[in-house]
Amino acid sequence: MANLSIVGCLAIIFFTVAAPASSATHSVEWSLGEDYSSLATGKPYAIGDTIVFNYGAGHTVDEVSESDYKSCTLGNSISSDSSGTTSIALKTAGSHYFICAIPGHCTGGMKLSVNVGAASSSDGGSDSGGSTTPKTTPSPTTESRKAAPTASATAVLEPFKALVVTCVVVLLYALVLS
Repeated sequence: MANLSIVGCLAIIFFTVAAPASSATHSVEWSLGEDYSSLATGKPYAIGDTIVFNYGAGHTVDEVSESDYKSCTLGNSISSDSSGTTSIALKTAGSHYFICAIPGHCTGGMKLSVNVGAASSSDGGSDSGGSTTPKTTPSPTTESRKAAPTASATAVLEPFKALVVTCVVVLLYALVLS
């Protein structure tokens, strides 16, 4: 009976800790004068991640084609929002291009290109395998203020949540067996 309880505890621990991968949320303070190059330093994007653009009145977040991104061409947006908080769910791998469609803002540096990798991992999206590491392609700006992405609270707390649940389940299992 003791061997059965040990096997049961190990099975519970394994299935609780082996949680599915979680996605990351990358926050971007979207305004003129921002330096988006910090988004490229070791913070890859993966399918399932979300980019949240935070900005004040007088700005938009438009997803555009690569050619419209490079030339800051306005009026051909794939999607557009001006709500002040725009959440973009990254659903496909490859490059995604974002600009502010207010005249002069894109050419003033309000543009961001991200390269989305194949899948998210539980460590906030870092790539530890032999595949190509997804990265952000920064746009040139003149200011040095940073808008670094941050992992969502859910992604950061997931390992701790799994550990707490495991401990509670093991204690309950031990009480039932005793």
